[in-house]
Amino acid sequence: MPGDMGRLITFLTLAVAPRIWAATVQLTGQTVYLAGVAYYLPPTPVTTIQGNTALGQKALKEGLLPIAVVTDDSEDSHFDCQSAVSKFSAVDDVFTEAFAGSIYVQATGSTASNATNSTIYSVNVAANAAIPEGPYFLSSSGEVYEAWRLYTDFAGAFTETLVGANGDTFGVLPANIAGQQLAVAVPSRLYYTKTAEKPLAGVRLGIKDIYDVAGVRTSNGNRAWYHLYPPATANALPVQRLVDAGAIIVGKMKTSQFANGEQATADWVDYHSPFNPRGDGYQDPSSSSSGPGAAAGSYPWLDLTLGSDTGGSIRGPSEVQGLYGNRPSHDLVALDGTMPLSPPLDTAGFLTRDPLLWAEAAKALYLYNVTISHSYPKQIKLYGFPKKVSEPGDDLLLDFVSKITAYLGANTTNYDVERSWRRTHPANTNPSISDYLNLIYPILISKNQVDLVREPFYEDYAAAHDGRKPFVDPVSLARWAFGDSFPESAVAKQNARREIFADWFAEHGLAPDPDTCSDSILLYVGSQASINYRNQYISAPVAPYGFGISRVSPFWGGPDFVLPIGQASYRSEITKHKEFLPVTVDIMAARGCDGMIFGLVQDLVEQGILEPSVAGQSNVGGGEVLFKRASQ
Repeated sequence: MPGDMGRLITFLTLAVAPRIWAATVQLTGQTVYLAGVAYYLPPTPVTTIQGNTALGQKALKEGLLPIAVVTDDSEDSHFDCQSAVSKFSAVDDVFTEAFAGSIYVQATGSTASNATNSTIYSVNVAANAAIPEGPYFLSSSGEVYEAWRLYTDFAGAFTETLVGANGDTFGVLPANIAGQQLAVAVPSRLYYTKTAEKPLAGVRLGIKDIYDVAGVRTSNGNRAWYHLYPPATANALPVQRLVDAGAIIVGKMKTSQFANGEQATADWVDYHSPFNPRGDGYQDPSSSSSGPGAAAGSYPWLDLTLGSDTGGSIRGPSEVQGLYGNRPSHDLVALDGTMPLSPPLDTAGFLTRDPLLWAEAAKALYLYNVTISHSYPKQIKLYGFPKKVSEPGDDLLLDFVSKITAYLGANTTNYDVERSWRRTHPANTNPSISDYLNLIYPILISKNQVDLVREPFYEDYAAAHDGRKPFVDPVSLARWAFGDSFPESAVAKQNARREIFADWFAEHGLAPDPDTCSDSILLYVGSQASINYRNQYISAPVAPYGFGISRVSPFWGGPDFVLPIGQASYRSEITKHKEFLPVTVDIMAARGCDGMIFGLVQDLVEQGILEPSVAGQSNVGGGEVLFKRASQ
């Protein structure tokens, strides 16, 4: 080698090498299989078992040892650790019998011993040094790691799956398993104990991807947005309240783009629409909380999802997937750190299968703005209910009305909001409520989002990409263009109409009551085996004009909750077979009476009138989703 070239290579090696040596390796955990089940082990151990113990010797021999940790806090010598471990499987999906081959007993009682045998290893520990019971992995050097079970997001409901990172931030789960979709990691339920301060301890939570999660990028359903902006530095306020209550975030979930209503599959371009698990598996999941709805309907291991509702974005997915879902009274929780669609209409709420968890989560999210109460009005207003059984699901609707009426000792009356408006509408307003309110929703969502989202997004993207515009799905473009055709004064005009309607409905629709919060409750049919195939061609998107019963809550600001009451049959064009889809009822009460509705739901569950929804093909009976193998 010529001398000059050799000296040059030597110089470059010396110059570059220190930088290479200074680079740090960041551990991200590891993925293992145990008895055919995939687990993720976080990078940081929860404790270390010190000393040359018999258990440590076994771990040294096997390399990574699955163990079951139990705590013996008894004051006698009759603790049955085998019996304690046998109960784990009944409450936890992460624990399997494969962990029971080595049982680590944390003896904190005064009579604890150090006795061991081939499977049980008992060590005295201080009570404040004991780790939570449950499944763990023990390394050859004594570190004890949590076991997080990995599941496949076969419904395509998540944008990114998450684990806790440094401190109060989150990071993308660095693991995957077979299934053609993302892996989702969930911790053992045995690690958590619910308390008054942590009422949601261990609750597995999915977050709609319009809410900021610290350490993670937000997409709002748009790829350009995701890559343009850095990870969030703080949780959105609704997310933070749930984390403070102990909920465990397992991932961010798909939303139709910028929370606008999109049809699967035609309108979804940047991201593929999630799959509704019910019936033939090819029904539209509804939007914009599509990911939260599809996941809550699909996965028994997921407890709760946080969605948002502006014009129906929680209620629609809840109805078509047979879930409990609430659009709350407006402004129960501030939406700091949340992408806006229209601030006068935007709300945060839940989609879940569990009606009792629903109420607990609501108290954690809305705090003092929700007080559960159990005094109920004696008047029920019915909108759009059948008078007799003529269609599948009519029997369920009529039976539900009969049972809730009997339980409350209430009277029922048919209610028609359009007719009531014609008789009592305020002076100087159009006697046709549909004409009067026709433009409120499309103008508010388009004009508000153009100002708050589109304009700064376009400006930032152009600055980063030499004046270019980003891609945006057809629905958002159509709605924004509609808003551009109106002057700024249109927003004030339509907001004024909305407020006039809100005052009118608070007097003539659902009025406050000092004893029962609301003078009546209003029930309407949410879904009745509603068919909307995702493989059909549809026309180009247009502005969402119009008024219907589902627009009452957004315009008036009061609560509208979805209650699943069963399922009804239809003949699928996909399977050429009889399948079943949900039947749901929406319940409304006076503005601010969310706690009364939650109390009523609790009581209806206790009476057996309402039951938890089930994950799978049927919201009543569960069952494997048709396109999914049982092993997934």
